[in-house]
Amino acid sequence: MRITVVGRGNVGGGLAKRWEAAGHEVKALGRDGGDGSDADVVVVSVPSGSIAEALGKVTGIDGKTAIDTTNAYSGRDEQYESLTHEVKAIVGGPAAKSFNINFARLYDEIDEQPERPGNYYVADDDAREVTEQLIRDAGYDPINVGGLENARMLEDQMQFIGPIMGGLGPFFYRYWSA
Repeated sequence: MRITVVGRGNVGGGLAKRWEAAGHEVKALGRDGGDGSDADVVVVSVPSGSIAEALGKVTGIDGKTAIDTTNAYSGRDEQYESLTHEVKAIVGGPAAKSFNINFARLYDEIDEQPERPGNYYVADDDAREVTEQLIRDAGYDPINVGGLENARMLEDQMQFIGPIMGGLGPFFYRYWSA
């Protein structure tokens, strides 16, 4: 799969390394933007307050599947239901929210875990398969929490995760059926 990651920070850069190791062709774009026309999927990993600016510097992404990894640490454009809805409005293709409740500083420890950690995601139907594949290829098990109407709920999950992290530090999570 050809992946264009918009953002080279901890999340975007860390995921790019994991996906390259899994055999994907990854292009990581920084502040100067670039061309995403050869991408099968666009992954958005920039500060939430700069989504429009960052995507405005990337050409060739109209109609592509997009995965939003952002959290509202640096604000949000309240005209959109969620940050993922903003990404979807700009890119114009199917969208998903994922990787926003996992700790990037633990990416190098994923493979050492006794069980695959979980990763929550929400997605449009047309983005579900690619999102699940990239979650698995990053070393996680996908945990579907519905359609894009639940994107804001997943973003707001950080309000719940913060106090847990205060007691545990960065952590992995896992859910499974009995």
